Amino acid sequence: MDRKWRLRLTGLAGGAVNGCFGGGGGMVLVPLLSRWCGAEERRAFASCVAIVLPLCVLSAAVYWWRGGMDLTAAWPYLLGGLAGGLIGGKLFGKVSVTWLRRIFAAFLLYGAARYLL
Repeated sequence: MDRKWRLRLTGLAGGAVNGCFGGGGGMVLVPLLSRWCGAEERRAFASCVAIVLPLCVLSAAVYWWRGGMDLTAAWPYLLGGLAGGLIGGKLFGKVSVTWLRRIFAAFLLYGAARYLL
């Protein structure tokens, strides 16, 4: 399978996960971009951020249109997320790929444990 189709299928997987769960498209994007599509890991992390923003906007629009989103409840998370995004973006270039991988894995494990319990 050529690289263009791998990228398209990776985007499809990220969008499907994001749409089904209201987020989390990055869970599948980073590993697929780095391992299946051959992207350098730091670039995969950065690309994931660029990809997830429009996915989240689209998912939020669908949820809002269907009446399943409460914007007043979302504001505190949005403000915290913006601050965290700014801090994370500044730290991104200073953290080794090994530690980025470990931090990402820790968040995935934490999320998995929370969903299972």
